Amino acid sequence: MTLIDEAVLSGAAKYKACTELSITIRTYQRWMVTGSIKSNGRPDSVRPIPQNKLSLAKRQRLIDTMNSGAYKSLPASQMVTALADEGIYLASESTCYRVLHEEKLQHRRGRAQINDRKVVTTHSATGPKQLWSWDITWLPDPAKGLHFYLYLILDVFSRKIVGWEIHDEESAAHAATLIRRTHLREDIRDKPLVLHSGNGSPMKGASMLETFIT
Repeated sequence: MTLIDEAVLSGAAKYKACTELSITIRTYQRWMVTGSIKSNGRPDSVRPIPQNKLSLAKRQRLIDTMNSGAYKSLPASQMVTALADEGIYLASESTCYRVLHEEKLQHRRGRAQINDRKVVTTHSATGPKQLWSWDITWLPDPAKGLHFYLYLILDVFSRKIVGWEIHDEESAAHAATLIRRTHLREDIRDKPLVLHSGNGSPMKGASMLETFIT
């Protein structure tokens, strides 16, 4: 407190002086009001044991129940409900989850299958006319509040814009027509081609591609 008072008298801000001494300004103010300096006793305080804490016998019974054939494949939320239907109460849902975590039983319980680590599907192009990416974006109109739609197809390998059109609406028919025209103009009728939607939208990536194929 003496150091803080000296710093304040020298022109320092009180909260900055407290920060330098690793205390909050609220602690300093409390010390000034009470006139006594006391360290934080919370870390070393003795806390009473909660009256509703599970005994070792009840905890073991809960673990055995969670690992039994009828409940080993159920999450704690469903297990507590199923036990309640039978008129049995062992612990609350939160307690069940806490015990599961402490006993390392929360992951892959019972018949739960391990997730397959599948490689993310990707496409790569080693030359032009193998992989196209297309999307629709807005173009501002000179009139405020109006805009057009730019339909654009890009060759991923060469970065060439192989096709584009501008319309005043977003339509699957416009996109299908542009893709079909570009496909014919680039003369790749008999070559395999991957058409990827840069937006990822279901309507743009699926419906329009389906329209193009048909």
